[in-house]
Amino acid sequence: MRSLIVVILLLFGALSAVALWQHGYWGILAPHFQSFGAGQVFADLVIALSLVMVWMWRDARATGRNPWPWIVATLATGSFGPLFYLLTRKSAEAEKAG
Repeated sequence: MRSLIVVILLLFGALSAVALWQHGYWGILAPHFQSFGAGQVFADLVIALSLVMVWMWRDARATGRNPWPWIVATLATGSFGPLFYLLTRKSAEAEKAG
């Protein structure tokens, strides 16, 4: 599972780097406010990441981790926050053994 997350992080990171280089941070966000279709995609992303943040909060608390760095990372960088959270999360087997 971790190798899949690393591959996703690398590919998504490369895509994000090119988008930032070509358009800048605001250039990535601005098109989402230009049509209802683009706004719907943005709203869907906000809803999905909000649900993920609720899950991360509960999971972090249940496993003795501080959820705030992951919440802030998600608010600042979008999907990178949850991806890094999953990458650094102990597996269920490790938690039982630990």
